[in-house]
Amino acid sequence: MPVLDIALKVLEIVAPVFALAGVGFTWVRLGFEYRVQFVTRLAMSLAIPCLIFVSLMQTEIDPAALATLTIAALAAYTLVTLAMWGLVWLGRLDRQTFLAPLIFSNTGNLGLPLALFAFGETGLGYGVVVFAVSAVIQFTFGIWLVSGGGSLRKVVQEPLVGATLLGGLFMWQGWETPTVVTNTLSLIGQMAIPMMLITLGVAVARLKIGAFARPLLLSATKIAVCAACGIGAGLWFGLEPVAFGVLVLQLATPVAVTSYMLAEKYGAESEAVAGLVVVSTVMSVVTLPVLLTFLL
Repeated sequence: MPVLDIALKVLEIVAPVFALAGVGFTWVRLGFEYRVQFVTRLAMSLAIPCLIFVSLMQTEIDPAALATLTIAALAAYTLVTLAMWGLVWLGRLDRQTFLAPLIFSNTGNLGLPLALFAFGETGLGYGVVVFAVSAVIQFTFGIWLVSGGGSLRKVVQEPLVGATLLGGLFMWQGWETPTVVTNTLSLIGQMAIPMMLITLGVAVARLKIGAFARPLLLSATKIAVCAACGIGAGLWFGLEPVAFGVLVLQLATPVAVTSYMLAEKYGAESEAVAGLVVVSTVMSVVTLPVLLTFLL
């Protein structure tokens, strides 16, 4: 494919993503009200679970391929965790503050839209699997890192965990909800991606950073390490091209905004995490298009 065609294809993929984030950013900068806590709860408790359930139920991807991707995603996150643990130790960084943000990427707000726009409905099906794996780890192991208080009950209570398990069951059995139910759940799920992207822009607009050098270095390291771990896991498990591309792309997204929210909630250095979120998100305007040129 000619270089110009690749550039145009990448632009078609990333432009809607950053345009919607720009809407949220501009909305706040104009002084309009946006209740992030309410929208985040609506997305995490309703829209995203509906999106995950319907995507898994209706997917035509071989369940064995999804199972392989799940294992590959777990392996990739294990590699990322080991690498970042070493980085935090060598850099003498505060583990409570820096380890979770360096491990977990924005597989929801950015990862799902990119998977959809880059690889279509098949990519979205794979994307929700990687997102679900990431979310379960973040809300268990991630919370333990930040607070020392992760628990099994919190996992069970997360709607997206239940949606993932139920969607997987329906996919495995070949079941389908009645049309009226499917259409309702699908309509609710369609809110998720634009809602997450606009909220991402709002969150970035409200975050403030101090020193620039450390978040820049850590953000660049995170992107490189996460992409490398995704490539390694994808090759090791022999993922087919779309699954491979989605895994690498999801892992290489910037620091998750939820990392800032957890740091704020559990008393870590939230300003330092905010710096990582802002700098890595700005960097992704360049790094994600470059990565996509190699994955498409």
